[in-house]
Amino acid sequence: MSLGVGHLQSLLGSLGRLARSPLSTLLTLLVIALALALPASLRLFVTNAQAATGNFGRAIDLSVYLKTDVPLAKAQQLAGAARARADVAEVTLIPADKGLEDFRNYSGFGDALAALKENPLPHMLHVRPRDTASSPAALEALRGYFAAWPEVDLVQVDAQWVLRFNAILEVLRELMMMAAALLGAGVLAVIGNTIRLEIAGRRPEIEVIKLVGGSNSFVRRPFLYTGLLYGVGGALLAWGIIALAITLLQDSVATLARLYGSHFELRGPSGAEIGTLLGAGAALGWLGAWISAARHLRSIEPRA
Repeated sequence: MSLGVGHLQSLLGSLGRLARSPLSTLLTLLVIALALALPASLRLFVTNAQAATGNFGRAIDLSVYLKTDVPLAKAQQLAGAARARADVAEVTLIPADKGLEDFRNYSGFGDALAALKENPLPHMLHVRPRDTASSPAALEALRGYFAAWPEVDLVQVDAQWVLRFNAILEVLRELMMMAAALLGAGVLAVIGNTIRLEIAGRRPEIEVIKLVGGSNSFVRRPFLYTGLLYGVGGALLAWGIIALAITLLQDSVATLARLYGSHFELRGPSGAEIGTLLGAGAALGWLGAWISAARHLRSIEPRA
């Protein structure tokens, strides 16, 4: 019998044994699915939060207020110097006259401002950093660069709320990693204990196989496939749970988005994320079965 045929027989045999105990198999798969679905759902939440907010990282900008005695030509020269920096994506010069006009139109104080004899507003540079320069350290370095100009009176970083939001997302990512690690260990324990019980229930069969010369690797093979089937089956069930949650929440999220004037739609896991989920389930199932089988099969030897 070829090696490929032997593996196929072990796979089909493991599948048959799982099918003969549908209730216990379903309960085990459900536990594994919930453990896999939680970190996957948390990752999907972070991804949707970023998509719903339109990538807040691009909303970070700096307002560079020049001194009131800086002429417009000098302000244009400074804007050109700012555009030459590699960490700056865009620079918009707002002349003092334009700033006063906008303030008059939108503030509601048009009549009061008409009484002013001269424009009290300075020229202002609106600076948007590149996405690669949106970290707190990079923003502080850019703020210090503009603050060092003798023509600058004030540099305001309009990003505190963005940094707070990004910090929240980073905390969620760390929670996702910790949850994935802890629940992954739980999956290993569940599968390992299931395989241990199966080994105990098939002890006489294992003793006979070893008595006729079966190696540990041969005896271990069907248990590894059982663990693999548990892992892949749990991952598929987790995918189904996530898809069901997305379907149930889709209309509510779309309604909430419309109330805020947005066309956002809740997105499900991508093909790569589904592949990662299935791969993680298969790896955890195989590893949990291998650890349990390697440990418990050594203690079973044929009796004379």
